[in-house]
Amino acid sequence: METTESLSHAERAYRRLRSEILYGDLMPGERLRAAELQDRFSLGLTPIREALMRLSSENLVEVDPNRGSRVSDASLAELTDLMATRREIEKLCLTSAMTYGDTAWEGDIVAALHRLSRTPLPTSKNDREAATQWEAQHRSFHFALVSACKEKWLLRFWNVLTDHSERYRKYRLFQQQEPSAPTQVRNVNDEHQALMDAVLRRDIPTATRLMQEHLNATEQSVARLLSQLPLNAKESS
Repeated sequence: METTESLSHAERAYRRLRSEILYGDLMPGERLRAAELQDRFSLGLTPIREALMRLSSENLVEVDPNRGSRVSDASLAELTDLMATRREIEKLCLTSAMTYGDTAWEGDIVAALHRLSRTPLPTSKNDREAATQWEAQHRSFHFALVSACKEKWLLRFWNVLTDHSERYRKYRLFQQQEPSAPTQVRNVNDEHQALMDAVLRRDIPTATRLMQEHLNATEQSVARLLSQLPLNAKESS
C-alpha cells in the first residue's frame, strides 16, 4: 500500500500543492514562493520546483521566469468556457455509463450518495477542513455516476475538467453561509437524489437533463461570487 513515506519528495510536493490549489488555502493569483513552500512543506527546493513545473503543465500554476510562480488566475470568461465544456463531456460520460454500467456500479453510486449526504457542509468560511471533506465526497459521488463510462479518454477529460471546476466551486464553500443556507443545502441534496434515481432507472433523457441543470446551478452561484470577490486579494507584491 502506498504511503506518504514511500513517495518521492517531488511527488509529495506535487500532491500537497495540487490539493491546496484545488481544495485548500491557495487561491487564484496567489504567489508561490519556492523558499516559503520549502519551509512549510519541510522539503528541498528541487522537489518544490519540480512540483511547480508539473502543475504548470496542468494549467494550475503559472510560471514566469522573471516574476516567479503563482496559482493560475480565475475569471468569469474561463468559468463559462470550462463549464460549457464540462457539460458536454459529462453528458457523454453519463450516457455511456448508463448504457454499460452493471449492478456493482449501481451499488457504488448508492454508497457514494450515502456518504455525501452524511457529510456536513462548512458553516463558515474558516471551516476549511469541512469544505475539503465535503468536496472529496461530492467528487466521489459525481465520479461514481460516470465511472462505468466505456470510453476511457472521455473519463480522462472528465477528471481534468472536474479538477478545474473544483478550483472555482471552493469560492462558494469558503464564503460565510447566509441564513438561507440550510434550504440551499437541502436543495442540493434533493438534486443529487433525483440524479441518482434517474441514473439507476437508466432514464438517459431525464438524467442528462438533471445533470445539465445541476452544473448550470453551480456555475451561476460561483459566477455571482466571482463578480463580487477580489480574486487577487491574497496576492502580495
